[in-house]
Amino acid sequence: MIINTGMRTDIPAFYHEWLINRIKEGFVLVRNPYNPSQVTRYSLSPEVVDLFAFCTKNPAPMLPHMDVLKPYGQYWFVTITPYGRDIEPNVPNKQNVMEDFKKLSDMVGIDSVGWRYDPIFVDEKHSVDWHIDQFEQMTATLSGYTKTCVISFIDIYKKVERNFPEAREVFKKDRLTIGKAFIEIAKRHDMIIRPCAEGNDLAAYGADCCGCMTVKIFETALNAMLDVPKRSRNQRNNECACLLGTDIGAYDTCGHLCRYCYANANAVLVRENMKKHNPKSPFLIGNSLPGDVIHEAEQKSWLDMQMRLEI
Repeated sequence: MIINTGMRTDIPAFYHEWLINRIKEGFVLVRNPYNPSQVTRYSLSPEVVDLFAFCTKNPAPMLPHMDVLKPYGQYWFVTITPYGRDIEPNVPNKQNVMEDFKKLSDMVGIDSVGWRYDPIFVDEKHSVDWHIDQFEQMTATLSGYTKTCVISFIDIYKKVERNFPEAREVFKKDRLTIGKAFIEIAKRHDMIIRPCAEGNDLAAYGADCCGCMTVKIFETALNAMLDVPKRSRNQRNNECACLLGTDIGAYDTCGHLCRYCYANANAVLVRENMKKHNPKSPFLIGNSLPGDVIHEAEQKSWLDMQMRLEI
């Protein structure tokens, strides 16, 4: 099975010690974000966990501890955008993150690491031409270290509307201009653009619109076939073909405090939750509470030992 770590928060950036402890102890407890008294216990044994999927803006804290992940497959998405502190207050310097991206790629292999340039929004400061220029510079830096760049345009969720009220959806004309330019730039550096839940508009220009965290991508990282149960193929909407279930993170806990974030309600709540974090707890935030009902997750390896991929 696949364990996701990055749909709700950035575990490598802020909670790497906790993750290392959980892997060593062999299990994790995860609260249902919509019914907190319902708790799921997941085994982290490599006998049932085939791969960890990471989404992070800062892989650096995990790099000295990669030995704990050796028994598992890995796939890393590192989000690197050119925005400043006014948009991403606590994200490390982009040049440093790109250098760490290269180190990570050397450690896990080019098929196990992807770059995310998202979300894309357009305003007076961050124009269409600005994005294209920034993307060209960043792609040149990351060339040879990944084959994949995922892009998406900003979605105005309720939390985004509250924390970033001046943000606006990107017009279709601008989406096409940016998308076509990115596709051509990426192609020159042996990368493919994968739009994330953006429909098929860019497929005609050379984008791969089949999804960004798909079974095929994980199979390539593992160099093995997976037999994924249908119930595990969770989708956000009809445009999403990604495996999004089994996330061990928690909402309102990401210290980057990016203004466009869909996972944080507000900075005050995030800071309160981060104070409750105990790296020795089986829970990411806090500990067990009266009334908790713990369910054992049904888990098994999805590896199809009868087949191997031809890479």
